[in-house]
Amino acid sequence: MPKPLSARTIEIVKASAPAIADHGTEITQVMYGRLFKDEHIRALFNHANQGDSGSQVNALAAAILAYARNIDNLGALGPVVERIAQKHIGYDILPEHYPYVANALLGAIGEVLGDAATEELMGAWGEAYWFLAEILKDREASIRTEIEQQEGGWTGWRKFVVAEKIRESAVITSFILRPADGKPVLRHKPGQYLTFRLDTPDGSHLKRNYSISCAPNSDFYRISVKREANGQGGSRFLHDTVKVGDFLEATPPSGDFFLPDAPVRPVVLLSGGVGLTPMVSMIETIADQHPTLEAHYVHGTLSSATHAMQGHIQSLAETHGKIQVATFYSEPNPGDAPGKTHDADGFISLDWLKKNTPLHEADIYLCGPKPFLRAFVGDLSRAGVPSDRVHYEFFGPADDEALAA
Repeated sequence: MPKPLSARTIEIVKASAPAIADHGTEITQVMYGRLFKDEHIRALFNHANQGDSGSQVNALAAAILAYARNIDNLGALGPVVERIAQKHIGYDILPEHYPYVANALLGAIGEVLGDAATEELMGAWGEAYWFLAEILKDREASIRTEIEQQEGGWTGWRKFVVAEKIRESAVITSFILRPADGKPVLRHKPGQYLTFRLDTPDGSHLKRNYSISCAPNSDFYRISVKREANGQGGSRFLHDTVKVGDFLEATPPSGDFFLPDAPVRPVVLLSGGVGLTPMVSMIETIADQHPTLEAHYVHGTLSSATHAMQGHIQSLAETHGKIQVATFYSEPNPGDAPGKTHDADGFISLDWLKKNTPLHEADIYLCGPKPFLRAFVGDLSRAGVPSDRVHYEFFGPADDEALAA
């Protein structure tokens, strides 16, 4: 553990929170500008999150502000620290990278705050940065050790061969990935993701996260990817260019969103669109390992054309006996009919969940687009569902701490 922060540092950093609130976005913009001048540091990042929306900049600004406000109550930041550490494992962030961020962040604070960035203020923020950095480095070292000690574990980038490419719907394709070295793979926790390094034909070097969509095993991983018409091309590269027999590189399974080894209460798996991918991993695990667990798989998509893995999920439910499946189509095709291709038209609602699932007795897992998550995280909180029973995952910048708030 790092040396505790001094009382004076805590006082100064906490007092600087209003200035961080006023100038946080500008500070993070300047910080990224400084950081990305170094090409090997720039290459570590997923630049899909650095786009015109400013979402990554805003998310980091919110995280820095949260740190300043909670510097005297760091226990409140524990879940965020864990999520950041898991992301760092995925992107292969190493201890030697931290000084680059320190220089960029402290330089940005000084540049933006100008004369207000006194020597005492900068010293306090330097101490605060390295205190948090040491916490993260310790946690990341622990995660890496745990991974390496398990069968099939590895660190850094490992090569996988695309053994199968399976069209699941009009927009989603699955990729079966087997290790190129022929050795076992680490058994992931159902719900975790892999981080990929993709070198596209146009010379782009992309980093992308994709949930593992199969139950844990020692032989292969499956990812199920939606082809996005817009964006910076990771999904289009996989759909349009990658063939069976090609190689992809990935870091070990990461993420703090997963089904526990021994669930203690019913589970509700709630997904929208391609957010079904970690839920499929969970439902396969429940069907295989938890024969008495009550589970509700509730999924929303546009229509039968975009509905992936429908037959597979129904088969698992019928075999298990205590898995209930419900599907909503928001834009059904002419041939789609409730009771035949799906359960109901429209969108999943809180009222429906209250009537058809053990909402207040269950652990609830959510994955889907940001609007989907924002709606349900807020609705479940207002409905009185304890926050420690609401678990969510999405692949946005820095996990968008505004959502957590």
